[in-house]
Amino acid sequence: ELVILRERCEAIRAELDAPAVPIGIMIEVPAAAVQAHALAEHADFFSIGTNDLTQYALAIDRQNPELASEADSLHPAVLRFIAMTVEGARRHDRWVGVCGGIAGDPFGAALLAGLGVHELSMTPRDIPAVKARIRASSLGDLQALAARALDATSAADVRALDGEGA
Repeated sequence: ELVILRERCEAIRAELDAPAVPIGIMIEVPAAAVQAHALAEHADFFSIGTNDLTQYALAIDRQNPELASEADSLHPAVLRFIAMTVEGARRHDRWVGVCGGIAGDPFGAALLAGLGVHELSMTPRDIPAVKARIRASSLGDLQALAARALDATSAADVRALDGEGA
């Protein structure tokens, strides 16, 4: 689908004699994260939708009131899918953005920066706290924090890392 989309966009661009427009894709399902290295060959950037990725990675319907509280984007499995996406993008010099709840959470944003995410999408009210958290840490500290989170066994273990520096 991505190859066909790119070909169609190029045909329209040529017909209009317009400049090239970057083509990106959403990474919202585990299969896309696992195949990020292959998708990055054809996409100019990725945007990870952490709310959907969490739902599908953990097989938890976040619309179900009895299960929604279990859908935690800081679960190590979700963080590993994000890391896989970043690594796949890196192979082709592509950038990765994140939209979703953890991008606007100061601790979540610190983890994402440590994982190598380039851009965070959040509500304006979240910007000051996220900026303060990231500015208070070195990139090395954020990378070390992310590595510890990837080694955790549960979302609770990841959340317990909050306050251990970075």
